[in-house]
Amino acid sequence: MKILIKGGQLIDPANKREGLYDLVIEKRKVLSVEKSGELSAKDIEGAEIIDAKGLIVAPGFIDMHVHFREPGHEYKETIETGCQSAAAGGFTSVATMPNTDPVNDTRSVTEFILRKAKETGIVNVYPIGAITQGLKGERLSEMGDLKDAGVVGFSDDGRPVMNSELMRRALEYSKMFGLPCIQHSEMLDLTEDGCMNEGFISTALGLKGMPTEAEDIMVYRDISLLPKTGGRLHVAHISSGLSVDLVRQAKAKGLEVTCEVAPHHFALTDEAVKDYDPNAKMSPPLRCKSDIEAIKEGLRDDTIDIIATDHAPHDLIDKQVEFNRACFGIVGLETALPLTLRLVDEKVFSMSKMIEKLTSRPAEIFNLDRGALGVGDIADIVIFDPKAEYEIDVQQFKSKSKNSPFNGWKVKGKVIKTLVAGKTVFSAPSN
Repeated sequence: MKILIKGGQLIDPANKREGLYDLVIEKRKVLSVEKSGELSAKDIEGAEIIDAKGLIVAPGFIDMHVHFREPGHEYKETIETGCQSAAAGGFTSVATMPNTDPVNDTRSVTEFILRKAKETGIVNVYPIGAITQGLKGERLSEMGDLKDAGVVGFSDDGRPVMNSELMRRALEYSKMFGLPCIQHSEMLDLTEDGCMNEGFISTALGLKGMPTEAEDIMVYRDISLLPKTGGRLHVAHISSGLSVDLVRQAKAKGLEVTCEVAPHHFALTDEAVKDYDPNAKMSPPLRCKSDIEAIKEGLRDDTIDIIATDHAPHDLIDKQVEFNRACFGIVGLETALPLTLRLVDEKVFSMSKMIEKLTSRPAEIFNLDRGALGVGDIADIVIFDPKAEYEIDVQQFKSKSKNSPFNGWKVKGKVIKTLVAGKTVFSAPSN
C-alpha cells in the first residue's frame, strides 16, 4: 500500500533536510519527498494519508545498547516485548547486548536472536557479539564467525575486558572486521561491592561507592591501545566528566574512538539514591552535577556521538530488595525521547542535532543502512509531538519490566506513530 505522510516538520539530518515536507512510501521504501503541497496528484493517488501537521517526522530512532534478556531471562523481557517497547519509544532499530543465557558468543545464539526478531516483525534487531567466551575475560570469542552470523559489534557488556592483552587483540580484530569493540569502562578492583557513585551522598547513606576513577582509568587504557592496533573503540554509557575529556583528546589526535551516553546519566544525579530507591541503581552509577555538566558539554561539541538507552529490564524480585543487593539497571526505551528533549529546551543542542544522535550517527558508527529518509531509503519513521505534555506512568509501558526512576515525572514529547519499512508498528492511543 502507498502511504502519504502529509504536512509534518521533516527533520532528516543525514540528507540535511528540515522543513515542511510530504513523504510518499511504497514497497517498504521512501518513494518521494517534496515540500508540502508540491506532490503531484499521480504521486498520491490511492495513498493512505497520515496527517502529521504540527508534528515532527524523522528517521526512526536507533538504540545501539539494549538488553532484551532472551534467551535465558524471559521473565524480565523477551525479544517481542522489548521490540514493542522500542516501537513505543520511537525506536525502529536496536542492538542487543550479549549478556544472555547462553551468552551470545556463538553463531547459533546470534542466529536465534535474528530469527526471533524476524518472527516478531516489529523493529530491526542487530545483535552484539561477546568479545570473550562466556563473558569471562579469558579467551576471545570466534569474532569472525560472529561477524559472518550477523553481529554489528563486540562487547562483554557489563563485564569489562580487564586483561589488557586480550583487549589489544580484540581491537586488532575490530580493525580487521570493521566493527567496533564496545567497552563497559570499569576497573573492577576499584568498584568491588560498590552500588552507587562514590561521594558525599554515598558516605551519608553508608553505601559503598564506585569512584569515577574506575571509569577514567579504563577509558585511558583502551584509548592507549588504539595507536598500535588501529582498532575501533566505542565507549558505552559514559558517565564521568574526565572520561568525556579523554575521548575529546583522543578524537583530536585522530584516533578511532566514539562514545554514547544514556539519558539517565544527564537527567539524574546521585541525589536520586537518597531514598534508597533501587530504581536509581545502575552501572555506571548516577554521578554528580559536575559530571552532568561535562556530559552536556560533550553532547554540545559532539565529543559524545550518540544517545543510547542501556535499556535494562528487571522484575520486581530483582529490585525490591536491600539497595546493595538490588540489580543494576533501568528500562529506558519509552522515556528516552522526553528526557532528551529537555536538552533541546535547555539549548544544549538543536532538535536536528538531537535527531542526528538518535539516527544517522549511530547508523554511521555501526554501518547500518538506516537513519535516513531520502528517496529509496527504507521507510523507518517516527512521528512525534514535541509539545505534548503528560505524566510518565510505568504501568503503561510496553516493556515487561517497570523498573524506572522516572515514574510520575511530568514531561513533554510523545511518540505518535512508529513505522518500520512502511508498516505501522506503534500508534499512540487517541485521547
